[in-house]
Amino acid sequence: MPERIRGVWCATLTPLDRAGAPDHARLAAHIARLIAAGVDGVALFGTTGEGQSFSMSERRAGLDAVLAGGVPAARIIAGTGCAALTETVELTRHAVAAGCAGALVLPPFFFKGVSEEGLYASYARLIDAVADTRLRLYLYHIPQVTAVPIAHEVVARLLARYSDVVAGIKDSGGDLQHTRRLLARFASLAIFVGHEPHLPEALAGGGAGTICGIANLYPRLMRRLHDLSLGGDPREELRRIDAFLARLERYPLFAAFKALLADLTADPAWEALRPPLVALDAAQRREWIAAVAETGIVAKRDAA
Repeated sequence: MPERIRGVWCATLTPLDRAGAPDHARLAAHIARLIAAGVDGVALFGTTGEGQSFSMSERRAGLDAVLAGGVPAARIIAGTGCAALTETVELTRHAVAAGCAGALVLPPFFFKGVSEEGLYASYARLIDAVADTRLRLYLYHIPQVTAVPIAHEVVARLLARYSDVVAGIKDSGGDLQHTRRLLARFASLAIFVGHEPHLPEALAGGGAGTICGIANLYPRLMRRLHDLSLGGDPREELRRIDAFLARLERYPLFAAFKALLADLTADPAWEALRPPLVALDAAQRREWIAAVAETGIVAKRDAA
């Protein structure tokens, strides 16, 4: 059975081909570069990867292609959450059968005001339907996107019934106090932060690491932040990341990430997004790239 994951995991961007479909070859090559640069693994088709913009068949095919391209299944956690529970079950079964390190699953996100009982029932139905002891489930808390927070009592109920399956939580709420409460209450779970500056304190409190977007762009920087947080002084890395995020606030996140990756790799194909998301215009792109240059991040050293 897979071990619980730890370390620096990249919430990978999804490249598109000229027809607007996921570009499997470019995605596999990107993941290989990230792993070579020190990333422990990747989360496929999560929020940063525009996961909800792709169909079940596209997401299955993307995972299969990445595996066929040589990326080890143990280095992949698959984003399998969908609006329909039956589709979440199907994608999660596929990820387990493929040998992935885990499944990262959003709460049911279309209906708002979901009760704790409904949230528990959704995750419990998923686990019961997959019915596979190899499943390692990572709950995905990102309430600013889903408007459905994962209540701690729901986590406790799931852990009491499915302790061999519920492996961890990705806390992408950006609330350090919430992360601290998770770490204090659920010491047996692998708790990951999505907000990169919270990594040092999360690790100090027993956290497992980070599943984050900046690792697409600066995997070596994230590796250093992680490692220095365990034994060293991460303040310079934190300063650069804080400076980067301060500039990012002025731009649409996914478009800015893809524009910067296109610049770092000299590959303009990375700029494409699937509607309703759109790329930066030429003026925005120039301003954004210039703003990043002010942060002091050294691309040759820090990029994949």
